[in-house]
Order: sequence, then structure tokens, then C-alpha cells
Amino acid sequence: MSLLRNLLARQPHDRIRAPGGVPLRRVLGVRALIAVGLGTMLGGIFSTIGTGSNAAGPAVVVAFALSGVTCVFVALCYAELASMVPVAGSAYTYAYAALGEFVAWVIGWDLILEYGFSVAPLAATLSASLQQLLTNIGLGLPSWAQTANVVFVNGGVDLAHSQVDLVAAIAIVLLAALLAIGIRESAGTNVGLVVIQLVALVAFVLFLAGAVHPVLYHPFAPLGLDGIVSSAALVFFAYIGFDTVTVASEEARDPVRDVPRAILGSLLIGAVLFITVAAVAVGIVAWDKMNPDAGMLDAVKHAGNNPLLFGLVLAGTVTGTFASMLTSLLGQIRIFYVMSRDRLLPRAFGSVNARTRTPIATTMITGIIVAGVAAVVPLASLLKLVNIGTFSAFVIVCAGVMVLRFTHPNAARPFRVPLGPVAVPLIGIALCAWLTLKGLDGLTWLRFLIWFVAGLGVYALYGYRNSLLRRT
Repeated sequence: MSLLRNLLARQPHDRIRAPGGVPLRRVLGVRALIAVGLGTMLGGIFSTIGTGSNAAGPAVVVAFALSGVTCVFVALCYAELASMVPVAGSAYTYAYAALGEFVAWVIGWDLILEYGFSVAPLAATLSASLQQLLTNIGLGLPSWAQTANVVFVNGGVDLAHSQVDLVAAIAIVLLAALLAIGIRESAGTNVGLVVIQLVALVAFVLFLAGAVHPVLYHPFAPLGLDGIVSSAALVFFAYIGFDTVTVASEEARDPVRDVPRAILGSLLIGAVLFITVAAVAVGIVAWDKMNPDAGMLDAVKHAGNNPLLFGLVLAGTVTGTFASMLTSLLGQIRIFYVMSRDRLLPRAFGSVNARTRTPIATTMITGIIVAGVAAVVPLASLLKLVNIGTFSAFVIVCAGVMVLRFTHPNAARPFRVPLGPVAVPLIGIALCAWLTLKGLDGLTWLRFLIWFVAGLGVYALYGYRNSLLRRT
């Protein structure tokens, strides 16, 4: 019983931060927080519009809407918990307050899939775009530095035929250095990148709306409901990011007011843009002929290949990927920071530099590790792992709202989920479960299970023994 009691031990839901240490700098307003969410989200549309269309046909518009509706129900739950627990850590922190330490560890471990692993394939996309530009001006890289492809022969590495993605690795290290400098500088850079993406997306819609061929919308759902659900599970990657707002709670000037607004604001803006862009793209390029890796650029080519618009969309692709990497890396670093503060990870992960007011050591260590992964491992197959890790986090957040409504009914809730404590969370859980079970294959579930078991080992060997709750 003592073990079970320890596993279910909860942090106070109204905690502000652990005593002592250097606090993070509170400089982010609601617009900067919305930009953090959009910075992670918008890059996803450039890489998912093609694959989503291939899976659902013109009904990819419905797939984007289905993923968006799912996220709305989850976002309402995030907003309530964010107003109650205004500290960094996102779903990890909320789970610790509502469901206990063991569940918090599980979701913290899963969030590495959402934030950390997502940076590497984004870096590969950025690398491919930059290399295309370099090749066009006669500055192509040598073959060994173009892509991640480690070749194994007889149990060893074949250095002669292996390749590394040099640009991807360098980009991640530079991003880590930017985040180490300070949150104000990082946020300012992110806002600029988001503006470029918004201009690119709006220009895409306005310039190409007249080139839409209505005949391409028929048949609207050639692969039926199964195709729509499969597509929704794929394009869901584009929505990952609105919850990144919550990991910056301790750097928000007024987290109780601004974080819930930023969560819902970034999600709604992103959903409108995604659905509109998808409707235009599938009206220009036949769904089964659209380039899965560059659907928007493919649409520009089919509509006359205007060089100005092509360059703008390419710039949006590059900046979108860069911004998504920036905010995803920020999210991963802040998750490690909070878990270290709770002593579930070594204390070094939570050390904040007095001058920059950022966790420099954690930032650079995380950046170097992710850069190493991006340099040598092709991570296209791990994108589904990113989604399954996120779905699991969303389910726990929805459950946390219901639990806290009953265990702490009188707690201050500046923002409350509408329609009572059950309806919205249950719908969010049901939609996440449906997309996960119908849209993700068995191999993804197996990889997720292996990741889960590895996390249990780390918790048993370190986290459980060193938890701050075990010392109080």
C-alpha cells in the first residue's frame, strides 16, 4: 500500500513554483503566447497537406476539420487546467496535480515524443529545403552530408556508404543556442517567423483561389470514412503546438488570464488557415497526383508557377519548419526543466542561469542530443510516434479536468470548461481514442509500447527514488 500511495502522490494543484533557485523571466503577453502556439502549428501544414490529400482525397478538408474539432475539446480542458496551475510543464504538471506522480511521469516521458522527436524530422525538412536553394545557386553539399542514412554491415557501421544530415544537425544546435540566450530573444524571433508564414498562407489562398477547378472536388470522399479518419490521424501533426503555450506559463506576464486565451486563440487561427489552404490545394491538383512532401508548392506549379508566389511559399516552408523546431525545442527543454525541479530527473536539468534566466545546460544538452539524432537517423516513420505520444497526453489532460472537479470542487478556476465537468472531457477522450485506434498502425503501437517500457525503467531506477515528494 505504501508503494501505491507513493505512485499516486500528487503535487498541490495551486503550487506556484518550487522554493529557491532563479525564476524564469516573465515577459510574454497574450500575443507572444499565441505566436508560440502558431509557431509550432503552422509549419505542419506545409508537410501534411500532400499526405493528407493522398489519404482522403478532397475530403482532406473534413480531415483537417475533424482533427481541429478534436483539438477544440482538448484545448478547453487545457485552458481550465492552465488557469488553475499557472506553471511550466504542460500536461505533465497537470497530471501531477490531478492523477499522481506515476501518471505524471508517464505523460512527461510521452511528451518527449511530442516535443523532442518532432524536432528531428522537422530539421530534415528544413535541410531539404535549404539544400534545394543551395543547389540552385551551385553550392550543393557533398553526398555524405546531404541526408541521414547510416549503413550497417556485419554488425558495424559502413562509413564509406553512410551519410549524415549536416544541415539538420547544425540548425538544431543554432536553435538551442538561441534559446539559451534568452526567452525574450527567442520569442521575438518566433514572432517574425510566424508573420512570414501567415503572409505565405494568406497569399497562397488569395492568389490561387481563382485557379480552383470545381470538378476536382468530385468525388469528394473517394476513399470513404476510413480514408478521412486515416487522413485526420496524419494531418493531426499540423495541430500539435497549441499546447506548447502551456509550457511557457512561468514566462507569461499574466498566465492565469493569458495562457487560456492563447491556447484557444492559436488553435482557432490555425484551424481556419489549415482548412482554407486545404480547400484551395485540392481544387488545383488532383488528390491522387499531389506531391506528398510538398503539396502547396505542387499547387503553385500547377497554377502557373508564379515565381514570386513560389518563392513566398518556399520561404513559408522554410520559416514554418524553423519556427516549429524552435517552439518544439522550447517545449522539450521546459518539460525537462520542470521534471528536474520535481527531482524526477537530475537537478542539473533544472539549473537556471542567473544572467540569461534560462536553463542553459539543459538547453544545450537537449539540442546536442536531438542534433545527433537528426544527423544520423531517418525519422519519417517516427512522425506517427509523435502523434501517439500527443494523443496520450491529450487523454490524460481531459481526465485531469474531471478528477480535479471532484477532488477539488472549490478550487479557483478563472476559466471553466463549459457544459459541466464530464461532457467536454469525455468527448475529447473519445475523439482522441477513435483517431488513435483507427488511424495508427500496429507497428506504431509496438514502438510506443517499447518507449513506455523504457520510461518505466528510468522512473524505477531514478525518478521514484529521488522524487521531491519522497523528501517531504
